[in-house]
Amino acid sequence: MKKMLLIAAGAVLTMAGCATNRLGDAERLAIYRAHAGAPVSSFHYFTGLNGWTPLGDSAVAVWARPNDVYLLELSGRCPELDFAQAISVTSQMGTVSARFDKIIVLDRNAMTMPCQIREIRPVDIKAIRHAEQDRREMAQPSGGT
Repeated sequence: MKKMLLIAAGAVLTMAGCATNRLGDAERLAIYRAHAGAPVSSFHYFTGLNGWTPLGDSAVAVWARPNDVYLLELSGRCPELDFAQAISVTSQMGTVSARFDKIIVLDRNAMTMPCQIREIRPVDIKAIRHAEQDRREMAQPSGGT
């Protein structure tokens, strides 16, 4: 019985250690904002989004191409965005425009509500990856003496 308790306690501590290395939405959003350029009125994509990541319930990063990433700040809270399995982005002839186009959370269990894009900012994805890695490394306990 004691052995099982020790194993369970070890598993909990291991999981807690992993959880502390994960960045929260607010911290990730701050990193994206810090590495975003000046607002642009629109961006182009023709073959669908290459990827996306929610940054809380009022911002999302979208990949128009593998190294062409934009931070989309929304006009307000977008229900279920931070838990969405998929999203859609409206566009006109392959152009996504701030204050006109919308993010739509695709969830069969919830009513879809379009969320207006307030601002579009290009981001430096390499700088973001480095910043996220640096934050994770700082969060890891030092295994020294």
